[in-house]
Amino acid sequence: MFSFFNKDPIKKLNKQYEAKLEQAMHAQRKGDIRSYSMLTAEAEKINQQMIAIEQRQTDD
Repeated sequence: MFSFFNKDPIKKLNKQYEAKLEQAMHAQRKGDIRSYSMLTAEAEKINQQMIAIEQRQTDD
């Protein structure tokens, strides 16, 4: 009924995703490849969550 009060989980995850990618970029520039790969993997997990939520929303 009041769907405009519900926060969009995709927006929240997208902000987290963008932040992880930016952190990964800075780690790569500093030469910290291990941190870069870990942050990139975390960003990929967040991206997979976003895809799963989008698929659930289209199925409904």
